[in-house]
Amino acid sequence: MENKKYSSYAEIEQDLEILKLEKELYYQKMLLSIDKTKESILPSKSVSFIGNLYQKVFSGTYGTLLKIAIPYVINWFINRKRGD
Repeated sequence: MENKKYSSYAEIEQDLEILKLEKELYYQKMLLSIDKTKESILPSKSVSFIGNLYQKVFSGTYGTLLKIAIPYVINWFINRKRGD
């Protein structure tokens, strides 16, 4: 890299301002890249879909019956005799 010769302090200040703005630009690009990566990794849409599905299935009379029956089914499955 070649050394730049300045003839005034105004030129130095102008180059420093440009460097400061470039630094801020690269910083914001990095933050945007991190946010996009987070969005692609985290399954936020599928988690909210499962939550909505859970609320729809387990609401009302049918949901109440399921909430009562599921522990019995799990208990039966755990305690069943093997080989029968």
